Amino acid sequence: MIELCISFLKLLSSSTYSSHLLGYLATIACGLYAVIYVFLKWKRKTSLNWVKAAARAKKQAWKKLKVPLSKHTWVEDFANNSRQPSTCCVCLTSFVSPKNLGTKVASSSSVHRCSVCGVAAHFNCSQFASKDCKCVAQAGLSHVKHHWSERWIKLDVSPEMSSFCFYCDEPCGIPFLDVSPTWHCLWCQQLIHVKCHAKMSEESGDICNLGPLRKLILSPLHVKDIEAEINYSGELSQMSDKMIASSVHGQIRRKRQRNRNGSNHIPKGKQQDTSHFKRALEFLLNGLALLKNPSSEKMDNNFYRCGEFPDKSGLKNGSVSKKRENIVPGLSKKYALVDLPQDARPLLVLINMKSGAQNGHSLRRRLNMLLNPVQIFELSSSQGPEACLDLFSNLQYFRVLVCGGDGTVAWVLDAIERHNFESPPPVAVLPLGTGNDLSRVLQWGGGFSMVEGQGGVGTFLHDLNNAAVTMLDRWRVDISDEKSVPDAKNVKPRFMMNYLGIGCDAKVAYEFHINREENPKKFYSQFVNKLRYAKEGARDIMDRTCADLPWQVWLEVDGKDIQIPNDAEGLIVLNIGSYMGGVDLWQNDLEHDDDFEHQSMHDKMLEVVCVSGAWQLGKLQVGLSQARRLAQGGTIRIHVSSPFPVQIDGEPFIQQPGCIEITHHGQVFMLRRTSGLEGRRGHAAAIMTEVLVEAECKGVISASQKNALLQQIALQLS
Repeated sequence: MIELCISFLKLLSSSTYSSHLLGYLATIACGLYAVIYVFLKWKRKTSLNWVKAAARAKKQAWKKLKVPLSKHTWVEDFANNSRQPSTCCVCLTSFVSPKNLGTKVASSSSVHRCSVCGVAAHFNCSQFASKDCKCVAQAGLSHVKHHWSERWIKLDVSPEMSSFCFYCDEPCGIPFLDVSPTWHCLWCQQLIHVKCHAKMSEESGDICNLGPLRKLILSPLHVKDIEAEINYSGELSQMSDKMIASSVHGQIRRKRQRNRNGSNHIPKGKQQDTSHFKRALEFLLNGLALLKNPSSEKMDNNFYRCGEFPDKSGLKNGSVSKKRENIVPGLSKKYALVDLPQDARPLLVLINMKSGAQNGHSLRRRLNMLLNPVQIFELSSSQGPEACLDLFSNLQYFRVLVCGGDGTVAWVLDAIERHNFESPPPVAVLPLGTGNDLSRVLQWGGGFSMVEGQGGVGTFLHDLNNAAVTMLDRWRVDISDEKSVPDAKNVKPRFMMNYLGIGCDAKVAYEFHINREENPKKFYSQFVNKLRYAKEGARDIMDRTCADLPWQVWLEVDGKDIQIPNDAEGLIVLNIGSYMGGVDLWQNDLEHDDDFEHQSMHDKMLEVVCVSGAWQLGKLQVGLSQARRLAQGGTIRIHVSSPFPVQIDGEPFIQQPGCIEITHHGQVFMLRRTSGLEGRRGHAAAIMTEVLVEAECKGVISASQKNALLQQIALQLS
């Protein structure tokens, strides 16, 4: 073998052979490049023809489908988006010309994209698009029908659903093998061959069961478009007025004609009373309105016959006590939930568009395609979680998905507590922030990129559907200043769920917060945000502005004074086992020479550690250091004699001289992913949660009994 290598090296060293060999290699490389280019171009053309065939087949069969339709909701997008369709849904041509492939002009071209179904069109073509978007409000219909559409983009679903026809189980998505084009349903996300659709429609009537995410989807059968009803009533009123006006004008003309003829005699049976005509016309038009929306009479009778509103203890999913309206951002319409069944357990999605790398807009479009857009809300300064929760208040059991950082989760938990639900909804977290410590503890991941790496949004929703309920302690933080009068009790209450820091770590968070408020466009990704955190930490290493903390801060735990080490520059009070983007400061898995208990997020206990500066914070990030454990207890008091930076769950501020008191406030229900080593126990806990919810819906147990049993299950799971 060695001799063969030596001879090969000698061959290469020869100038004659080396020149010929390099020529052969260059020729082979060019040939391979040409073959690959031709293959990709042929595949692109074949795929485009395949989509065109599916679009033509849908236009031919659309009149027979009889599916409720809606107009597209167009928003501006860019053609170079990886999840952006490459073909216009109107003219069926590519957005990028083959001559301009790879140029900057092509990569920055903008198009119109539907925020509900995901199709795209040229700016000039969008106004001619067919009215074939999925209808989100279908109250009054008996069944949801499949809404078939071309497969414009890659779906966030399992490989089985995105590869095989659900009718014949044959492969889909391989246009160059000369198979039938495919459609996919905008509700259940299942694929079907065009040639299989006719057979399936005859057998099942084209009825859709909303797919594997049916328990999370708010069925359009229970959503009513209030604006459409108001507009329709207005049209009927205008029609009635026009018909009455034309009738009156006709009588006046006939009377004038009789006067000109000199006869004042009115033939018998010809005299008409306008009021009788108006009542008869209104009766006819109301009948037409009921034929258009048969559910309105049912809902109105149920509403008015009750005569009184039941109290919160008597609210069930099957009864509508009052209309809950929802103005969906991007759709600009009002909706109401009607005739909800008892077993309805939809998901309420709340998205903070400004969290972290600001991925909220793309996430919303993908969730709109997988769920009902009516159940998805954008949080902003003008619309908080209260209005969103109010829409779902009549549901006996639902779940909440918060898409944002730890601050957004705290915002939503405060709103849930103020709403005073008899059975509070459990909350899951889709991480969009910078640190996402609570999401890490609940096994949902440390960032949106991790969600993408674990299968995308579709896999995330599947895991959420099978998640187990756990408990999270919430703590009340009372902040009082020295200047306040003792009798006035000038206390500013706040709430904590993750951690509270005072000193060097809070200073870094405060500087980061100030810079982000001044230049929000610079904080466009989670990685860049962490680099800016590191920059502020490096600056604090040189400044050491919190070096006098041991002499300016006093710590008291459960009534006992705790000595703060002289080299400490920061105190951190912990409720969960993740800090600053995944750092475990208490370290339950290691052996320690103290008598402290293991840390838990629902043991009604807090842990206190100290760090010796920003340099140690950096070493903690890479696992080269350990925080010093100081105390553990249920009531924490921190006395401050000079202004110090403080941060609560990542929200920093400057604390004036005074006292910070932390006491246990209560517990909230959270959803935890059941995967990894805890998969079997977590799956069993999820099944038990489902059984308890079913028992509450049927009246076997009360809400308080269910909550107590869920708390015990959470304790056993941990």
